[in-house]
Amino acid sequence: MTMYARSIRTRAVPLVFAIAAVLVATLSPQANADAPDANIREVVWSDEFDGAPGTPPNPANWTHEVNGDGGGNAELQYYTNSTDNAALDGNGNLVITARRENPADYQCHYGRCEYTSARLITADKFTRQYGHFEARIKVPVGQGIWPAFWMLGENIRHGVPWPDCGEIDIMENIGSQPSTVHGSLHGPGYSGGSPLTGSYTLPNGERFTDGFHTFAVDWTPDHIAWSIDGVEYSRKTPADAGGNPWPFHQPFFIIINLAVGGHWPGPPDGSTQFPQSMVIDYIRVSA
Repeated sequence: MTMYARSIRTRAVPLVFAIAAVLVATLSPQANADAPDANIREVVWSDEFDGAPGTPPNPANWTHEVNGDGGGNAELQYYTNSTDNAALDGNGNLVITARRENPADYQCHYGRCEYTSARLITADKFTRQYGHFEARIKVPVGQGIWPAFWMLGENIRHGVPWPDCGEIDIMENIGSQPSTVHGSLHGPGYSGGSPLTGSYTLPNGERFTDGFHTFAVDWTPDHIAWSIDGVEYSRKTPADAGGNPWPFHQPFFIIINLAVGGHWPGPPDGSTQFPQSMVIDYIRVSA
């Protein structure tokens, strides 16, 4: 376009030929073809959560973890495979709902369970080493509520213990801090209450529960970087592990869950309202 405009200005071209040239340029597929965008990523896996309301998430992508063992964090929920706890809403979202209920006399590590929720994993269906992982999520709120979008090293399925397998927390939030989210790494020598971590707080008292936000990591052999709505807020490299192993050179699988209680957020209290829902618009993985 720029070169063509210059030629019009510098040559005495009869009007009819100028009009013809414009028409040719307009109709030519080559002239109209968009130039490749260097920022466009090749999507290698995604779930857009399209489907009829009340239907379960796609079983080709997800497996429900069903248990009340507390997730190693003294969590209080029983994870079910019921659509009462994880279902499409018919508007292109997956909704994971934590409820104060026990409809089937579920037993938890502390006795009779008080809450139900859902935890979905892609293990045995999709794993990936390196890339861009992102989800657009609206998080719930309240004391004792703990939504997370994260990954574990695939080798945990083959006997490698945590944290040796590695863990990448793309987004964690505790509901008593509705304006702040965390992104962390757990590995040998930096796990539990002492991970490699960063956090992001919305300005002006805004809350993550008030709208959707895009949470992502860019994972390469040299670093893992966290972003919110396209803005990077934390970056970790093998040097940050202080000489400890860096177990992030292997395939990982995705986990999305909504926990209730646990060591970090603490239990719900009288201010916590149920049900609470985590709404996921999409999850996408790009090369």
